Amino acid sequence: TDPWLATAGLTGDSVVAKIGETEVTAAELLYWLNRNTEVYLAQLGGQVSVLPWDADAGGGTLGDQMKEGALEAAIYYRGLNLLAEREGLTPDSGVAISVDQMYGDMAAQMKSEETVEHMLWAEMLSRELLIYLNESGDLSDQLRERYFGEDSGGYPTDAEVQAWLDEQGIYRAKHILLATIDLDTREPLDEAAVAQKKAKADDILAQLRGAEDPITLFDQLMNEHSEDTGLAANPEGYTTEKGMMVAPFEEAALALKNGEISDVVESDFGYHIILRLPMDPDDFRSEYTASLLEEKMDQAEASLGLEKTDALDKLDVGAFWDKMLSLQSAVYAESAN
Repeated sequence: TDPWLATAGLTGDSVVAKIGETEVTAAELLYWLNRNTEVYLAQLGGQVSVLPWDADAGGGTLGDQMKEGALEAAIYYRGLNLLAEREGLTPDSGVAISVDQMYGDMAAQMKSEETVEHMLWAEMLSRELLIYLNESGDLSDQLRERYFGEDSGGYPTDAEVQAWLDEQGIYRAKHILLATIDLDTREPLDEAAVAQKKAKADDILAQLRGAEDPITLFDQLMNEHSEDTGLAANPEGYTTEKGMMVAPFEEAALALKNGEISDVVESDFGYHIILRLPMDPDDFRSEYTASLLEEKMDQAEASLGLEKTDALDKLDVGAFWDKMLSLQSAVYAESAN
């Protein structure tokens, strides 16, 4: 009857940390630990079935890092509620009603409320915790409107959003790639083929430099000649940030002004011609206000102080995950019947 106790040896209401006098429970922590682990595995593309929990991950073991990440998420949600309380904000009553409606619909479909409860267990959830998480999301929206909405006096200007994007190293670019490797095997092409690719890149660049409308021509030549395997999925270019692209590409792109086209840039993938694209602040204002809200949360947490408990130290992430997988298997088998 307590999935948290069954998987982690901690009852759901065990206190793992405190922000001031506000408690963070094992149920909240384990929900995020399960979710973050599933995201981590998805990022590995399903290529790993057993995680090296005790392996050094730089600054601690993988298990320690996953536990700390889960705690940070749980603390963030508690902080949202504390900040909302200070501002006199309460969750929209419709949030809990919607969750209950969803719960009831699932119970009718599965013909068993118990099966629905067990399905939530497979995600380290309960009805109460699901309501809490959704209500916290609503409070986040209310807080952002209170602090940064159009009528708040703190609405970020386009210039402020752009300055934040620059600080974060977030940018947009298109490129024409002429590959000097086999993009399937990553084996280098022979010297003659590489020379041909360089000559072609130089010719494309010359066409762009001599064009009356190089931006329009860039798209035409990109669609005709680029060998980028991601072009079909990203016809309007890539939105990325520092550290995500190979260094020569990134350095060249960040050195450009909006609408400028680079010279031929060589990387391990081949020859690139890059077009720097403008950013629309409206597309990123929400991300910026989320970061501003997080700063307010950090300040609130710092003023109250964070205390971790022995229960947190005793949590064995590897053992939890093994038991979590067993619980999920049992739940999925039950729902299939």
